[in-house]
Amino acid sequence: MSGSLTDRMVVKLREAILTGQLAPGSIVVEPRLAQEYSVSKTPIREALRLLTSQGLLTVLPKKGYLVRTMSLNDVQETLDLRMLLEPHAAAAAAGFLPQQLLGDLRGLLDTQAELSERDPLAAMDAAQRFHQGIADASRNTRLAESLHRCFDETARAHHVLPGLQSYMGVPTELKEHEAIYAAIAAGDARAANDAMATHLRSIRTAMAQQFTDPGSLWA
Repeated sequence: MSGSLTDRMVVKLREAILTGQLAPGSIVVEPRLAQEYSVSKTPIREALRLLTSQGLLTVLPKKGYLVRTMSLNDVQETLDLRMLLEPHAAAAAAGFLPQQLLGDLRGLLDTQAELSERDPLAAMDAAQRFHQGIADASRNTRLAESLHRCFDETARAHHVLPGLQSYMGVPTELKEHEAIYAAIAAGDARAANDAMATHLRSIRTAMAQQFTDPGSLWA
């Protein structure tokens, strides 16, 4: 019972951090969270410890937990790691995806394009699941797990940095996703590798611009 409740609290608190509901730099404490979610302090405490081990929180002795802030260096390091891993994942997935999974990826691209203007958050979710699907299709569990953590960090940046949600609908973003999909569907590993690398460079540029923009939360 306690274990499943802890798992549920991990999911809820993790989502609150990744979506910016628990803002970077804010301090959270067990009693307040227990009251907010109508649970005892034990599952909250266990969930906070797990999220700390995942790097999303920092312990503040006698104060609570600090929601880890984000810097340009954090984002660049995350994208550097994605640049090392994700093109390889795309290449590994090329030619090995069953038609059903290819159909799933196609559907996610269509959803992103359709919702990019009227529901940017839903479009962003579709884009993330597109990347997750490719990572999972690499058939390398450790590679996929590493990338999933990177995707979470990138998603958090999309939620807390102004302008990045609208980036989901720009022609470059959609065109690059289409190129990745086409290469994987054609079984062209080299093209899939190159298309993913090109896409990640574009993401890096867009995020760097948000950090340097005077309207940025972190300027």
